[in-house]
Amino acid sequence: MIEVSKSLSDELVVVFGDKIAVSESVSGMVTVQVPVEQWLETAQTLRDDPRFAFNQLSDLCGVDYLGFGQVEWETTEATREGFSRGVEGMGPGRFDWQHRPESSHAEKRFGVVAHLLSTVHNMRLRMKTFASDEGLPIVPSLVEIWNCANWYEREAFDLYGVIFEGHPDLRRILTDYGFTGHPMRKDFPLIGNVTVRYDEEKGRVVYEPVEIEPRVLVPRVIRGDSSYKADDIDKAADEEAKSLASGTE
Repeated sequence: MIEVSKSLSDELVVVFGDKIAVSESVSGMVTVQVPVEQWLETAQTLRDDPRFAFNQLSDLCGVDYLGFGQVEWETTEATREGFSRGVEGMGPGRFDWQHRPESSHAEKRFGVVAHLLSTVHNMRLRMKTFASDEGLPIVPSLVEIWNCANWYEREAFDLYGVIFEGHPDLRRILTDYGFTGHPMRKDFPLIGNVTVRYDEEKGRVVYEPVEIEPRVLVPRVIRGDSSYKADDIDKAADEEAKSLASGTE
């Protein structure tokens, strides 16, 4: 796998030059970052050039990089118990719909990632690009190159609001027709904006305002700080005490 990845990286540089950025993960997966203007041309070459022959699109998804790299949880400075690990203030999604923040311009906020497979050469490749406009993210559709991109792109449109130019039937696929917003965006509230339930009297589904309050949940975080070292010391002391007690008996 590693040898294949190295040869693939070299071949990508030979064919595309500085038009794309080639990188390789620790696991050996090669990733190419493509300017959105070269998205279709690069995909076409990756499929048709016999040196690559990526004849299958195995996955495509959207990514929202709003708040990328920001810390939401305390670690070493937090206490061992309670909610002190929650960062003060509201992070991405932790607000109600009426008071949602207006995101400032974020360079390369919305990305699209495609995973390609060559059944001819038994190779995999990750290809990604970024929409140039955060307010109206537009990326060319890959449907004409890989037909299975149809539903993947509809999903990315539904969840992230990415417009796939040239898509034959770009409409929502997971949420309702009257759904407001795009639920996987970082500026979409985690509690949603409406409650959906079936009303027996009206005989239909009704939409109502959300009644729950936004809150910060504290995940279980495995850390190697002094708090966990203290736990290890206490555990060792308990085991030693039990050992001494059993020896006395």
